[in-house]
Amino acid sequence: MISIVCVYNNKTTLADFLQKSLQAQTVKYELITLDNSTGAFHSAAQALNHGALQIQSESTYILFAHQDIDLCSSAFLEETETMLDGLPNLGIAGVAGMTAEEKRVISNIMHGIPPVAAGRKTDKPTRVMTVDECCVIIPRRVFEQHQLDQDVCTGWDLYMAEYCLRMQQAGLDVYVLPSAIYHASRGEQIDVSAYFKTLKKVVRRYRRSYTKIHTTCGRWHTGIPVLLQRGWFYLRCLLFAVINKLVEQGPVPEWLRKTIQPHLKDYGQNVH
Repeated sequence: MISIVCVYNNKTTLADFLQKSLQAQTVKYELITLDNSTGAFHSAAQALNHGALQIQSESTYILFAHQDIDLCSSAFLEETETMLDGLPNLGIAGVAGMTAEEKRVISNIMHGIPPVAAGRKTDKPTRVMTVDECCVIIPRRVFEQHQLDQDVCTGWDLYMAEYCLRMQQAGLDVYVLPSAIYHASRGEQIDVSAYFKTLKKVVRRYRRSYTKIHTTCGRWHTGIPVLLQRGWFYLRCLLFAVINKLVEQGPVPEWLRKTIQPHLKDYGQNVH
């Protein structure tokens, strides 16, 4: 059995996406929702840790999902639990993630309006370095020993990336599942200032273990000051916007944009 924990700030969005798709599931589940429309919780780690404490069932896994996730298939929970049961040494699994070797997000999900593919598809569970926060599953026995870090992750970003790095240090594996779900958001509203504040703390903690931290929002060097990486982030975003504008106005052909943009998307490439 799977327990689902969701922090929401829009009751209509929650009902139209996550709750609606859960009501169609073929197996029993437990749903715990946390209303944060008034800002009761100051961070995702704080909220989700609190939600996990409310679990009453004898569930084997905890699924943490955003409010605008549509599971798409009525057999999602049933098939996911079977898949998870077969994964050796599982620490955490998600529906989108990054390896240290590839530049593209690995994911079978669709996201945004209109829906577009979030990354390179996979036909089997794939080991990665980190997973995106939009929908993740953690074995309950693992989470009971390792909660989300409320001291390092004091905002709404990187809390699952930090958890993935910590699980690997503990000798457990991180996976992306071949799950074809839908996420309405594409993460364009990221709070850049808060993101880099947390990133600085994550880099400080893991700089001795990793030379780079690969996430769905960027690949970050642990040996380069985060302030410099933030400046490079802004520069790439600016170049990305300028190229798009020039294509719209005509001076830059579409083929050139397609050639240049992959080199600018090391940062800001996200699905959360």
